[in-house]
Amino acid sequence: MNKVILIGNLTKDPELTETPSGVAVCKFSIAVSREYANADGNRETDFFNITVWRGRAENCGKYLKKGNKVAIFGSLQNRSYEDKDGIKRNVTEVIANEVEFLTPKSSEATDEEENAVVSVRRERPQLEAIDDNRLPF
Repeated sequence: MNKVILIGNLTKDPELTETPSGVAVCKFSIAVSREYANADGNRETDFFNITVWRGRAENCGKYLKKGNKVAIFGSLQNRSYEDKDGIKRNVTEVIANEVEFLTPKSSEATDEEENAVVSVRRERPQLEAIDDNRLPF
């Protein structure tokens, strides 16, 4: 089984391109903090290269930017190639099947959108406290 789930922040803006046959591909990297601190008390960070294909790639290229937090669901893939000097290089990357955008929409909302949000918040009824002894459970 080959399943990967990562949550991290984009280290730079995504690169959206197309294959010669016209299939969209988006590449970016994310920084993921480790769960535990090292001996110095600092949490180390790992960097993962992510590749997304087709419609999801187009959405990532359109809506993501450096610093955005994302959840990645996918699989690991290893490949090798020869660089320009003839040296064999190995690459491990995450092929994303799903990308969930975790950063809230930017604060670039229009005044009309902002006013709509404020008016909805004002329309919420105020709740009053109830004595716990009056609860039937």
